[in-house]
Amino acid sequence: MPGFLAHQGATTLCMHAGQAQPVAPNPRVTVSGQATAVLGVPWLVAGCVPRPGLLPCATAQWMTGTVRVRSVGMPLVIQGGTAVCVPSAGPLAVVAVQPRVRGI
Repeated sequence: MPGFLAHQGATTLCMHAGQAQPVAPNPRVTVSGQATAVLGVPWLVAGCVPRPGLLPCATAQWMTGTVRVRSVGMPLVIQGGTAVCVPSAGPLAVVAVQPRVRGI
């Protein structure tokens, strides 16, 4: 499934509206002057405030991304890819991203 490449400045949110950023961005490929992100790199989630009794999202890991496009041997994170937050097991979503570069 094609999607726009996610980058360090993209708005990425957990299901509780916490903002996520990659721990180690990928500077080898940039879009709109921002480093992209590859699968396999954990993301930190900040500002997650779940309902009482639930654990806040602390980190996230992307499971699916590009199939044909790779950087440093790894697939890139795309809008529409699949990620899982830890410890809540909820999704992570790229909601605002650069609109120029798509990956498959």
